[in-house]
Amino acid sequence: MTYDAGHYDVIVIGAGHAGVEAAYAAARRGAKTLILTLNLDMIAFMPCNPSIGGPAKGIVVREVDALGGLMGKVIDRTYIQMRMLNTGKGPAVRALRAQADKPLYIQEMKRILEKQENLTLRQGMVEKLIVEDGVCKGVVTETKAAYYAKSVVITTGTFMRGRVIIGDLSYESGPNNQRASVKLSEDLEQLGFELVRFKTGTPPRVISHTIDYSKTEIQPGDEDPRHFSYETKESIPDQIPCWLTYTNEFTHKIIDENLGLSAMYSGMIKGTGPRYCPSIEDKVVRFHDKPRHQIFLEPEGRNTEEVYVQGLSTSLPEYVQREMLRSIPGLEESEIMRAGYAIEYDSVVPTQLWPTLEVKKVPGLFTAGQINGTSGYEEAAGQGLMAGINAASRALGKESVILDRSQAYIGVLIDDLVTKGTNEPYRLLTSRAEHRLLLRHDNADLRLTEIGYQSGMIAEERYQQFLEKKQLIKEEKERLKNVMLKPTDEVQQIIDEAGGTRLKEAIKAADLLKRPEIKYEMIEQLSPSEKDLDWEVKEQVEIQIKYQGYIDKSNQQVERMMKMESKLIPENIDYDDISGIATEAKEKLKQVRPLSVGQASRISGVNPADVSILLVYIEQGRIKKISNQ
Repeated sequence: MTYDAGHYDVIVIGAGHAGVEAAYAAARRGAKTLILTLNLDMIAFMPCNPSIGGPAKGIVVREVDALGGLMGKVIDRTYIQMRMLNTGKGPAVRALRAQADKPLYIQEMKRILEKQENLTLRQGMVEKLIVEDGVCKGVVTETKAAYYAKSVVITTGTFMRGRVIIGDLSYESGPNNQRASVKLSEDLEQLGFELVRFKTGTPPRVISHTIDYSKTEIQPGDEDPRHFSYETKESIPDQIPCWLTYTNEFTHKIIDENLGLSAMYSGMIKGTGPRYCPSIEDKVVRFHDKPRHQIFLEPEGRNTEEVYVQGLSTSLPEYVQREMLRSIPGLEESEIMRAGYAIEYDSVVPTQLWPTLEVKKVPGLFTAGQINGTSGYEEAAGQGLMAGINAASRALGKESVILDRSQAYIGVLIDDLVTKGTNEPYRLLTSRAEHRLLLRHDNADLRLTEIGYQSGMIAEERYQQFLEKKQLIKEEKERLKNVMLKPTDEVQQIIDEAGGTRLKEAIKAADLLKRPEIKYEMIEQLSPSEKDLDWEVKEQVEIQIKYQGYIDKSNQQVERMMKMESKLIPENIDYDDISGIATEAKEKLKQVRPLSVGQASRISGVNPADVSILLVYIEQGRIKKISNQ
C-alpha cells in the first residue's frame, strides 16, 4: 500500500554526475525538484578514475559551465592537479584535465545542492514508475512512498541490475559495493523498454606509502593557472603530482597465464565493454606486440592514502591482481586497498529517446547518463544538464532546448545516441565532431552562454560580463585590422626572433598575426591596446584572426547542414507510403522517427538515395494531402 509522499514538478532518480546536473538545472529553471538517491553520502561519486576532463570530455565540462551547470565550478574548487593537454597542437584539440580530490568533490557538490532553492534531496530506492494513460506521473520507492511529478528523469548510472565480477566471484551490486537497482529495471521492461547489457571496469587502488615513487616518472600539474569554469577567479596553488610507470613482459606473462581466470575471458561477463577503455587483459591480448603499457598512479585526494592505478582495469582474481601489481616498477611492495572489478549493468537503447532525452513511448519520462549507453562522468553531466532543462521545460510549459552538432559536443553526443544508437559504451572523441574546429575549449562561452541565459541558468551579472568580453574581442579585432605596422628595426627584430620572414612593406597588425609563428603578445609589444585586456580576450583575438579562413569554411559547412536540419519531417508521416526507400531504411526511420531530414541522413542504414526520395516526398506536399483527407 503506497502513501502520497509529495508533489513536485520534476523528480530525478539518482545523484551521480547526470543526476546532480539534471536536478540543479531543473531547480534553476524554477521547477520544484526532488532528487532521490540510494546514498546521500555518494552524491557525484567517482567510481572509476578520480579525474575530470581530457580530450573532448574537457570541452564538454566547459560547455556544461557555459550553460550554467555545476561540474566545472566544483572541480575548480576541489582539484589536486590541473593540466592542459595537447598544448603543442591546434586549439581544436586542446583540452583541460583535472585530478579530483574525490571525497572533497562529493562534499562540495552536496553542499551546493543542499543550498539550491527549489531542490529537495532525499535518500531512497525507486522501484517503480507511476504511469497513467501512457504518461509518467511519478515514482514509488521501496518504502511505498509515492512521489508525483510532471516530469521524471532516470539517471541510474551502472546500478540497474548491477553485477560485480572479480575472477569467479560474482554478486549483485552497484559500484563501490552499493546496492543494485533491480526492480526498476524489471519495471522498465514491463513498460516495453528495450534494454541492453553493458560492462565497464575499474583498476585496483593501492596504499600510497607502499609505492616506491623513485622508480616512477613525476607528472606535475601546470604552473599557469587553469580553470574549467568561466566564473572561477582563484587557483589552488599546492598541486599534487601524479606518477608514471609501465607494465613489462613479466606483467604480461602473469596476465597470459591467468587469462582463463579473468571474467572477461571465462565467459562470466556477457555485457559489451568499452572499446576505448579496455581492461589490461584486453590490452595484452589485442596489442601483444607491445612490450609495455603506461600505468599512471593518481592520488584520490589530499587526505587519503588511496592511489588509483590508471591503466590496470581488470576483472582477474584478487591474488592475481596482487601479483600483477608487484611486477610493475615502483609497485613491488604495494598493498591493495580495493581490488579492481568489472561491473555489468542494464542500459536503455537510446534510439528510444527524442533529442530532448524524453522517452518516445512514455511522455514525461527522461533518461540521462550511463543508462543511455554512455561512459564517462562528463558525458553523463552533459546529458543530465540537458535532460534537467527539458524536464523542467515540460513541467513548466516552457520551450525545450536542443543543441545541434555545430553548437556543442553535447549536441554531437546526444544526436549520436538518439539517431545512431550505440552497441557499446559510448565515449566522446574529437573525431566524432565534424565541426570540431568550431567546438573548442576556448570558445564554449561564446557558443553557449546566450542559450544558458535564455534558459534561466546563467545569472544576469555573469551574462553582462560575457557581453562585455564579446565586445572587447570585437573591438580589439577591429583595431588590429586598422593598425599598420611599418618595417621598423623593432618590428623586424621581433619577426627575426620568431623565425619569420622580414617585412618588405607596411602590413596590417591583423595580417601579421595570421602568420603561424607570430603570437598576440608580439603584436601587443608593437601596438598595445589602450584597454586592459585579460588573457581570455587576447586568446580569442589571436585564435579568431589566425584561423579565420578555416573558421569561415567550417561555418559554410554548418550553413549547408542547417538547410537539411531546417527541413522538418511531419509527425504524421507514413514511411510505408513512400515508394523507393529501401526496406532497412524504412525500418530505421520508423524506429528513430527523426525530426528533420538532416537527422534522417545520419541514421545508420539510411543512405543518400533514401534521403533524396524522402526530400522529394516532403517537398511535393503529399503529407499535407494525406493529413487533409
